Amino acid sequence: MLKKREYDVVIIGGGPAGLTAGIYAARARLKSLLVERGAMGGLIINAGVVENYPGFPDGINGLELADAMQRQAVKFGLETLIAEVTGLEVKDEQKVVQTGEGDVTAGAVIVAGGSDRVKLGVPGEEEFTGRGVAYCAVCDGYFYRDIPVAVAGGGNAAMNEALELTKFASRVTVIHRRDELRATKILQERALADPKIEFLWNTVVEAIEGEDTVKRLRLKNVPTGEKSTLDISGIFVAVGFRPNTDYLKKIIHLADNGTIITNEKMETDVPGIYAAGDIRSGSIRQVAAAVGDGAVAAIYAERYIAAK
Repeated sequence: MLKKREYDVVIIGGGPAGLTAGIYAARARLKSLLVERGAMGGLIINAGVVENYPGFPDGINGLELADAMQRQAVKFGLETLIAEVTGLEVKDEQKVVQTGEGDVTAGAVIVAGGSDRVKLGVPGEEEFTGRGVAYCAVCDGYFYRDIPVAVAGGGNAAMNEALELTKFASRVTVIHRRDELRATKILQERALADPKIEFLWNTVVEAIEGEDTVKRLRLKNVPTGEKSTLDISGIFVAVGFRPNTDYLKKIIHLADNGTIITNEKMETDVPGIYAAGDIRSGSIRQVAAAVGDGAVAAIYAERYIAAK
């Protein structure tokens, strides 16, 4: 529940970028609120091991890293609210953030809402979600012990999903629309070397079928158009991300893919509105980069407020 209705800074999104912005804003003694619609930490909480964040040579569990960031921010005085942000208005120099728990005003807003996973959009996907269609191996992999599963996608997220699933599934089939992976080389090497993982190249899923649960996939070879089926007990979808910016379309300038355009200070084209993390155009979608974005956004938000 909201404690106040007026803040110096409102941060939208509780992933690494938002939590870092919260740490910096709270340490600057700005009255700060972070609004997150789901679990604090964002998509990083689904990562079994984060290996490339500086300071952890043996890696760290994503949930543990997110929890540490949140505790650090709260220690300095950041307030948090679990609620959906439904709109943003600019009234003179004040920004009005509309949430499911009511409106709040702020001198500056930092948008760090991240992205949602893109769905395949094929017949059967919605019907079998939770009954063989899943989007998080760390969350749901345990339910697929000793049975064959598939992963749709060829990027970092897909390879992480596939490698995580080898702990549980009897076989993991990666279905990728191209003839080579887009994931970083180290993830490619691990996936290609794993005896439990096999690949269907140049292939897309056209339908997901089953009875009470998923039983098979209908597939198409992209170059030849040849159709086939794959008997499978589950499919994990990891084909990309869509930025959470629908409510901002009439407020700030967005790129064609929906991400937010900023300058090097994380400023948008509206004074006092900043963006940080995966939601920002040009983001490399790495935790270390998101943390840097959050720090930059908070520092320049503080300077903007001080100059008013």
